Formats: sequence, structure tokens, C-alpha cells
Amino acid sequence: MHPLRKQRLFMVLFIVIFASIAVGLLSFALRENINLFYPPSKIVSGEAPIDKRIRAGGCVLPGSVNRSGDSLDLDFLVTDGRSEVMVRYSGILPDLFAEGEAVVVNGKLDGDGVFQATEVLAKHDETYTPPEVASIMESTTDEQGVEHQKTCEGLDYDS
Repeated sequence: MHPLRKQRLFMVLFIVIFASIAVGLLSFALRENINLFYPPSKIVSGEAPIDKRIRAGGCVLPGSVNRSGDSLDLDFLVTDGRSEVMVRYSGILPDLFAEGEAVVVNGKLDGDGVFQATEVLAKHDETYTPPEVASIMESTTDEQGVEHQKTCEGLDYDS
């Protein structure tokens, strides 16, 4: 083999090996930061991982908000129209948090099936619904034969 070709071959192999190692290290470093979204029906069915950071979302079930009298602790149910998940949160809620409105929560699912939220995100105006929640609401309302609305009012909470 000609020395110049041999040098080019080694250079190409070095670049390929170096790039593979870099991609592998990046993937390894970022794997814990992946924050997947799960609707309540997938959490209840057991598809969501336990004790891993995830996002969940849906609508706050009317009448389910239970505030602690002496602390910032709060329990509420999040529903996608099919299933409900209990969410526990300790902290100050967004101003637009309300029953019957769309919400996305970040946190971990514990072994008892209760979502321990570290952050609660509420919609920011009357026409906005997070894309993940909107697609779940649309599929749920299509299955139930109810016209889709931009808020959670279109969900049938009794079914």
C-alpha cells in the first residue's frame, strides 16, 4: 500500500473511532436527562417507569384539589378522560392553575402509583394547551364522540 493512502486510511479510521466514542459518551451523559411524557392512562396501565423523572399531563379533575391547611402541600387528580392519577406537589402553584384546566407536571412516579411532582405547569392563556395534552384530549374526545375543545371542558369525567 502506498504510504500516502496508508496515512489517509489511518486518519479516516481515527476520525470514525473518535466520532463514535464522542457520540457514545454524549448518549451516556444525556440518558438520565431524557424526560418523556406519559398521559394518565399509560401511567395507570404500568407503562411509565417508577422512580425516573418523567412528565405527565392532562386536566385537573374538578373537585379533586386537596390543599393542606398548614403547608404548601397539595394533592389533586389529573385525568385524560380515561384514567386518573393522583399528583402530590409541595410548593407555590402557577397563577393559572385551576380545576378543569390543562396541566403538565414534572416529577417521579412512586411505587404506590402516586406522581410526586417537582414542578407544575399550567396553560398561559385561554387558547393554549400543551401539545402533548391537546393530542391526548383530541384522541379521548374522538373516542367518546365529543367535540374537541381547547380546554379540558370537553372531557367526560364520569366515564
